[in-house]
Amino acid sequence: MPQVPSYNPTLSGNPMSATGRAYPNGNPEAGYNPVGVRNTDSAVPLHPKGPVIHNYASEDPAPGNLAFRWTYGSNVAAKNRDPRVQVVQYNEDTFVMRQNVCSHWEAPFTYLLFGNKGALLIDTGATAEPNYYPLRETVDAIITRIGQARGRSKIPLTVVLTSGEDIAQNQGLMQFAGRPDTTFAPRPLAAMKDFYGLAASWPSGTGKIDLGDRVIDVIPTPGTHKDGVSFYDPYCDFLFTGDLLFPGKINISSDKDFVTSLERLKAFTAANSVKWVLGGHIEMMFVPGKYYARFITYKPYERVLEMDPALIDEAITYGREVQGKDMMLIRPDFVLFNGVSPDQRTPVWPEGVPNINAPRPF
Repeated sequence: MPQVPSYNPTLSGNPMSATGRAYPNGNPEAGYNPVGVRNTDSAVPLHPKGPVIHNYASEDPAPGNLAFRWTYGSNVAAKNRDPRVQVVQYNEDTFVMRQNVCSHWEAPFTYLLFGNKGALLIDTGATAEPNYYPLRETVDAIITRIGQARGRSKIPLTVVLTSGEDIAQNQGLMQFAGRPDTTFAPRPLAAMKDFYGLAASWPSGTGKIDLGDRVIDVIPTPGTHKDGVSFYDPYCDFLFTGDLLFPGKINISSDKDFVTSLERLKAFTAANSVKWVLGGHIEMMFVPGKYYARFITYKPYERVLEMDPALIDEAITYGREVQGKDMMLIRPDFVLFNGVSPDQRTPVWPEGVPNINAPRPF
């Protein structure tokens, strides 16, 4: 029977000890080393003999970090000196990017995921001009760096949209025109359904995008846009929902489809582990029920991006309440607008939501 090296925590970090040689980075079975961490490539060889193959088969969500503050713009947009694209590396295979609030007031988020055979860019932001919003330059730089670290001379890129109708998420698409080794999900609805293999099953079916051992699920979610889709990453356990559900003002185009899509996501999350729901924007403040008006380029008191999956249930409840009615409805983490202007206001504050005056930035 093979002998398992004994583990001595007082010696495990000492490379000169016998135990240290067995466990140079500590005991992999110890409780402080979660299951997901064991799949990371933190110790990529300095001189790999071939392409590094990552293990995406993780029992738990792959660890990562969003514990930071997003840049929040300036009162005078022309004087803002923050990066045009803020990049946060959640983990070694997952990047979250945000467009500068001063280059576009909606400040949309885009997501870049890597697998063993390719990369996926979810959404492309609100600005076409690379001088104001250098998304392609940023994505190319990340892909080059990952390729060098993983020993890959080429990483094909697939570009998809949570909605081809959503101007705040599709304008950067033209920056990638003519880019080598790039595949685009088409914007026309019929062609998009074919691309995901959903022509015969829309909107009840589920598509797949294989990045190489990291397979992303594609879930039809019309409601704010007729071509809306959400994406699920089983590696990080993230659900990317674009405009369907995000901490902000949700403009419903079809209240029936909106509720049905949320119910579809609820069923999906019941069958799959979801750590966070990540939408396309932040418009809510950190005080419940308060949000920034349109065209504001200074948002110093924003709520965090990530949403608890339980908010899907809340959105279903209140989506049903506005169904068939022209009204807005305020909740702590989002506001629903059904059949009314996104600038609609109401003096009635809903029961159960504290009415706290948000601080003024000046």
